[in-house]
Amino acid sequence: MDMEQLKDQWVVAEEQDGVRLSWNVFPSNRLESSRLVVPIGVLYTPLKEKEQPPVQYEPVTCKAPCRAVLNPYCQVDSRAKLWICPFCLQRNQLPPHYKDIGPNSWPLELSPAFSTIEYKLARPAPAPPIFLFVVDTCQEEDSLKALKDSLIMSLSLLPPHALVGLITYGTMAHVHELGYTECAKSYVFRGNKEYSAKQVQEMLGLLAAGLRPQQAPMAPGRPQPHMPPSSRFLLPVQQCEFQLTNVLEQLQKDPWPVANDKRPLRCTGVALSVAVGLLETSFANTGARIMLFAGGPGTEGPGIVVGPELREPIRSHHDIERDNIKYHKKATKFYENMARRTAHNGHIIDIFAGCLDQVGLLEMKSLANSTGGHMILTDSFTSSMFRQSFVKIFDKDTADNLLMGFNASLEVLTTKELKVTGLIGHAVSMNKKSTSVGETECGIGNTCSWKMCGLSPTTSVATYFEIASQAGPAQQQQGPQKGLIQYLTYYQHSSGQFHLRVTTIGRDLSGPTGDPSIAHSFDQETAAVLMARIAVFKAEVDDGPDVLRWVDRMLIRLCSRFADYRKDDPTSFRLEKNFTLYPQFVFHLRRSQFLQVFNNSPDETAFYRHVINREDVGNSLIMIQPTLDTYTFDEPPRPVLLDSTSIQPNHILLLDTFFHILIFHGETIAEWKKVGYQDQEGYENFKELLELPKEDARELIADRFPLPRFIVCDAGGSQARFLLSKLNPSTTHTSGGYGGVPQNAQTIFTDDVSLQTFMEHLMKLAVTGTN
Repeated sequence: MDMEQLKDQWVVAEEQDGVRLSWNVFPSNRLESSRLVVPIGVLYTPLKEKEQPPVQYEPVTCKAPCRAVLNPYCQVDSRAKLWICPFCLQRNQLPPHYKDIGPNSWPLELSPAFSTIEYKLARPAPAPPIFLFVVDTCQEEDSLKALKDSLIMSLSLLPPHALVGLITYGTMAHVHELGYTECAKSYVFRGNKEYSAKQVQEMLGLLAAGLRPQQAPMAPGRPQPHMPPSSRFLLPVQQCEFQLTNVLEQLQKDPWPVANDKRPLRCTGVALSVAVGLLETSFANTGARIMLFAGGPGTEGPGIVVGPELREPIRSHHDIERDNIKYHKKATKFYENMARRTAHNGHIIDIFAGCLDQVGLLEMKSLANSTGGHMILTDSFTSSMFRQSFVKIFDKDTADNLLMGFNASLEVLTTKELKVTGLIGHAVSMNKKSTSVGETECGIGNTCSWKMCGLSPTTSVATYFEIASQAGPAQQQQGPQKGLIQYLTYYQHSSGQFHLRVTTIGRDLSGPTGDPSIAHSFDQETAAVLMARIAVFKAEVDDGPDVLRWVDRMLIRLCSRFADYRKDDPTSFRLEKNFTLYPQFVFHLRRSQFLQVFNNSPDETAFYRHVINREDVGNSLIMIQPTLDTYTFDEPPRPVLLDSTSIQPNHILLLDTFFHILIFHGETIAEWKKVGYQDQEGYENFKELLELPKEDARELIADRFPLPRFIVCDAGGSQARFLLSKLNPSTTHTSGGYGGVPQNAQTIFTDDVSLQTFMEHLMKLAVTGTN
């Protein structure tokens, strides 16, 4: 099969099952697999939107402990009404309602078109979805007003039966009692005190009735209204919308006076502790989102990230490297413990930062990363980037249900040839052991099951596998054998039922040693994204230079193994078509903001790494190697190399880095624009040229989440740095104008090596086999 047909197959697999694999043929033994260098990995999007509606019956499952679900790879004996599970080889009786099974009435889950199927289970969720807003009131009036408007508007986007609550915080934390309509009433917690879960629950009166003293016994025969104690703080939107809107409208800036040389006192840690404590007593293991809106860093009480004195700056990457950080370790530990608790309860924490400086995302990142929450980093709540990203979270399907999934968990089963070594994405381990769990660990490993709490239709997780069998494949049966992987995603649907999404994928096992089909099955785009996730995972714990050395070593080994060359002759080096782009993906990954922290704050680094750990192959590739298009007179727009030679005086460039969309006007274009030619008669085509990239940019922004920053800049302007930092510096101040490089190309002042130099080094090292 040629490359193009293979590519089409991968596209179909992504459409149908939401999966892409680094290798689409599995090696048949451990030795062969160790030589692949890039591990076998699958990028899976569990809630990818599907045409087919969920089926309204229970899945047929294998006997315990296996519990695999009936799928197209099962052998079925329609006469004996039996099916054989391909994962554990047990025989199972088909349930009675499958008695008519036969060639003419084949159940959906056995047909190849339904290798992914969603079941609407008969299990209702214990409570409607819950949204608890945690709002920072130490903000400038305009920012607080914009935030209040967004929150009030969001009430109309929530399902009417969803429960909603409000906690506000500044120097103190206030839990608003929405059930009390006579006047605004709230419970106040001191901002400088650490409260245990039990203290929070006692103060809010949430402990179970039996534990509460002085309560008159129920009179027999008199029905008691069944209202849980939490209903004073969390009420259905339709019941409390008026009251909550009033409270939000009347929210004032925190009244505590702030001296000119001080930061406001913000007890972010206490406010979150109270939110987590409020939900975990009454709503353990049910779908809930705690949405934190922070207008600045925590400066008071537990979880403090910087002191209240303005002369003490918030930590930088440099301080962290020198270990010169006062609060960082303690705060990180405080939030990590809270993240574990929250994930264990099935709840989600979203962090929205609206501040020009850092708010402590670095310390708080585990709150979102462990619970599948969102992280949105903006300069202010007045920005359209915040407003539009916030609204997008509440997107709905055609039946008017929210697209987000709550309280989710993912389990992976494999046939005996494969073992799962781990997952990299927004999840925590459920420490579940099974025969599918591998010995090595990649990411969050030693388990076949993960809690993910929050899922959206674009959330993608990376799972990694190893080959278990020592020997070659068993004697060829009819046709090649397949290795199978089954994903089971349980989640609470916003309509109130539990759903189960089952995806079963099978790939051929390779034939005898040296089977060329393995190399042909390599998907370089997916491989780059899966390796980027491992590199980012390593970067969280290891030193930057060590991670870069690892990235380089893996690239050299892959090229040594799969390129064509004569030993010690770099000029003979050739890569197959499906490997040729891989080195340049790695080149850009090494220079990207995911691995290079220079020029970014620790909060920005935490945000960028958060996003690459949740997006699919297409979006992640744009982050690793941004796309660049050029617009000029007399020819249609076209993609150009991400290279300094692409900057030309009479061209406009459109750069998409996923986080930024940038329109760059070349020198001549910028001068004409300054003179105002676009408004003069006879220059209509110039006016059109200026509009074209803007229209394309609007299209790119339309379904992007979070909303990217939009930048329009001119050659020589300060904002042009966003473009220059992404380009391959093939023309630097050291390369001069010789070597066939046009004189009018942009000079980039950098000591980074160019892609050409990088490739030369790579070829030299790959062909000498010194890796």
